[in-house]
Amino acid sequence: MNVSDAMSSVSQTQVKNTQKENTIKPMYSEKISQEDVKEIKAQLKENTISIVMSSLEIQVGVSQKSTFETTQEDFKAFLQDIGYEGKPIAELSQDEAAALVAEDGFFGIEQTSDRIANFVINGSGGEESLMRAGREGMLLGFEQAKEMWGGELPEISQKTMQAAIEKVDKAMIEAGFSLIDTEA
Repeated sequence: MNVSDAMSSVSQTQVKNTQKENTIKPMYSEKISQEDVKEIKAQLKENTISIVMSSLEIQVGVSQKSTFETTQEDFKAFLQDIGYEGKPIAELSQDEAAALVAEDGFFGIEQTSDRIANFVINGSGGEESLMRAGREGMLLGFEQAKEMWGGELPEISQKTMQAAIEKVDKAMIEAGFSLIDTEA
């Protein structure tokens, strides 16, 4: 996973890495084919699913002190990519874990929803179809996380996804896009 977050630059890094790895033509300087657009949309959607799943897995894991499904290397890489520099999760005391998922904590609703929403917003580069693909990836990632956890997610994760969706919807409205997908 190549998810990165230096706060608002999370998606810029991801998009650049994805472009290098998959040799996608830069959107700002070359015409791209419909097939290229479909590929870019699919990549943003898949990457968004990945960041949602990883974010919610960590959020639930920290709040419930449960085990994680990802490998230790992937887990450590994800934490580093999103800018977490704190104590190793497995070594947290109950109070330290509670602070991380508190309202203003690194894995709390506000900061986690910001990372997810910024990934979609910045990764779309202001392109409506890419923003829609990222939003769809958020919804699919949330559904996959619910399945992984056996149905309902904890309240913190539900509120996080609601906040992330609202932030993406607000960005779409501010960009002049309708929330109703006319291509559907």
